[in-house]
Amino acid sequence: MSGQAEGIAIVGGGFSGAMLAARLAERGMASTLVNRTTDFGRGVAYSTPFDGHLLNVRSARMSALADQPGHFVAWLEANQPDLADPDGFAPRRVYGDYVRARLETVEAAHPGLVRRVIGDVAAIDDDGLRLSDGSRMAARAVVLATGNPAPRTAEVGASDRVIADPWASGTLDRIGLDDNVLIVGTGLTMVDMLLMIQGRGWTGRATALSRRGLMPRAHGERPDPALGPTETLLSGPLSRRLHEARRLSDSGGWREVMEGLRPITADLWTQADLSTRRRIVRHLRPFWDVHRHRLAPGIGATMQRLAAAGRLTVVTGRVRSITPHDHGVRLDWRARHGDAEPLTAPWLIDCTGPGHAADADPLTAPLIESGRARLDPLRLGLDLDPMGRVLDRDGRPDSALFVLGPPARAAFWETIAVPDIRKRIEDVASALAP
Repeated sequence: MSGQAEGIAIVGGGFSGAMLAARLAERGMASTLVNRTTDFGRGVAYSTPFDGHLLNVRSARMSALADQPGHFVAWLEANQPDLADPDGFAPRRVYGDYVRARLETVEAAHPGLVRRVIGDVAAIDDDGLRLSDGSRMAARAVVLATGNPAPRTAEVGASDRVIADPWASGTLDRIGLDDNVLIVGTGLTMVDMLLMIQGRGWTGRATALSRRGLMPRAHGERPDPALGPTETLLSGPLSRRLHEARRLSDSGGWREVMEGLRPITADLWTQADLSTRRRIVRHLRPFWDVHRHRLAPGIGATMQRLAAAGRLTVVTGRVRSITPHDHGVRLDWRARHGDAEPLTAPWLIDCTGPGHAADADPLTAPLIESGRARLDPLRLGLDLDPMGRVLDRDGRPDSALFVLGPPARAAFWETIAVPDIRKRIEDVASALAP
């Protein structure tokens, strides 16, 4: 074994893992941060080099510290004063610089409490980790902060014209400037990919397919005030609550309703019974996502211009098959109300979102098989307790195994945005305190 048995091993060096390591160090706890690359602190979300990729949350809400809400804006004022608008949407690349700077600042202030390791984790053991090179790392607890995995809808290797992982470095460079593209998925990833290829001078057309044809909504030009939720919105049958949300949206604005729900969403999810959760996932999740996780106003306007110019067409239906076709890709699909003509283009980009499958993941599948972990009833991910501890097959929390960040959605629902993750960081840090 290598490493200190009294330390904490964090798998994943993106925002969640890096900021947890920093918070633990500030509380006097040692950790080892294991990441596949040298780019600690960025992860997939903030590693984009394209400045057209903006944050989806205003800068005033993007502090990495729960108790210092102005921390990010203060950092911008000192390092990027031209971007220091609290109500603005900074480039994600710049936010990655901020995360890295915070980690480095904490490392300098607390020498020896954060250890960085570059490598792939092959397995989680009872007393630590095993890396792909065969080395072992002892730890008193392990935190899985692996971020969002690549999409899984398009079969990898089906065609070299299928871009199955759109975030892989340089993968979009193969698309010709006048090539048409097919896109599976109409959410935030689709928007990011269109922005990136358009930033390279792309002039082609895109056809995007999703089951409901929903695209992310945009923020207002200025921050929206929160509309306090009514008692009817917070309790009772889901159908009645949905009717109330629509009524409030009609009278006070849907953004205002979402702002009122934002601080209590995780609590509402954890308080909901299984039947209510199942109905939310089955019927409301797509509508919730496009209203909750919004675009910067300028990006929303760009998407509208692409659609108005006929360069972005959204169709509603389900994928039947994706196959090579001449010098491109053929997408067979079924429309909501019947068969549809196949779609063809030189390229297809899989933008269906994270392909979470805990029972197929090489790290978590063995934990489920051994009984150390279990899937949540809706199979959204591993089952966790309110502190983020993994529950075993009998529902007992494991004080040596935690999940943090996007993979914890099954337990908390809202685990993607920084304001939600930083709260979870505080909970995990408290649970890990000796």
